[in-house]
Amino acid sequence: MICDSVMNPASSLPHQESQLSPTGRGENIGMNGLLTIGEFSRITHLSVKTLRRYHESGLLEPATVDGFSGYRYYATDQVATAQIISRFRSMQMPEREVRAIISTPDSDARAQLITEHLTRLERRLDDTRSAVTALRRLLDPTPPTIEVRRILTEPCSVAAISAMVDAPDVLEWYSLAMAEIDAAVGRSDGPPGGMYDNELFTEGRGVMTVYVPTADMLFSNRIRPMTLPPTEFAVTVHHGPHDDIDVTYGALGVYVETNGLAIAGPVREVYAVGPRDTENSTLWRTEIGWQVFAASPTTR
Repeated sequence: MICDSVMNPASSLPHQESQLSPTGRGENIGMNGLLTIGEFSRITHLSVKTLRRYHESGLLEPATVDGFSGYRYYATDQVATAQIISRFRSMQMPEREVRAIISTPDSDARAQLITEHLTRLERRLDDTRSAVTALRRLLDPTPPTIEVRRILTEPCSVAAISAMVDAPDVLEWYSLAMAEIDAAVGRSDGPPGGMYDNELFTEGRGVMTVYVPTADMLFSNRIRPMTLPPTEFAVTVHHGPHDDIDVTYGALGVYVETNGLAIAGPVREVYAVGPRDTENSTLWRTEIGWQVFAASPTTR
């Protein structure tokens, strides 16, 4: 069993001027350049409990452990390592990744691990900002009303990619699919769009289709030509970034329900102005449309 002296061992033994060092030789602790766990804790601002846990997990092992007393001792050159560990752990980096960073001699590998974690942090920060934006809009005592139109679309030829997608993968799949279409389509005849099965929202998995209007009949990798048939939609426009687009969806859904309509198919989004047009997200305009039909009492 490993014990620890939180105080300087010499001060806890007033009748002795020295004690066994970690190497087994009788000498003063201050002379051998090692720190007790208490001293190391004060210097690094890591609690004694945390240091013990880091030792047990192999994340930060003491310079030596006294075989006689079981006390842990740390070297002064471990202070920087301890502080690095503390900083990464405060950033919610998993211990296994911290261990990999401090143990690998490859600077490129270390940089890659750190970059990957920073990317995850940035995504979490974006998610937090999105949640704050949506909550502010929901809690607004006088929320803006949305304008809804009922339209019948014309047939439209598009170059499209379709696939079954899990909800957590929607954004990544969309980006890759749209990039593939953009690389293949020389000239588009209108803004890009997407169609999303309702099962994506209700079951967490469903068919996604992204497209660009074009008269060209493209068969390239995953791209296939498609004709969008005439369809009746209840349509509204979401202004700005997509942080709170779910609130606009909710308002459109309320309109559909309260106006005696029934949803007849997947939701459609048309990106009239989006990231491909401007980096200023306040200028984005996304047209959201649900396929609808007038519901009779029996169908409702």
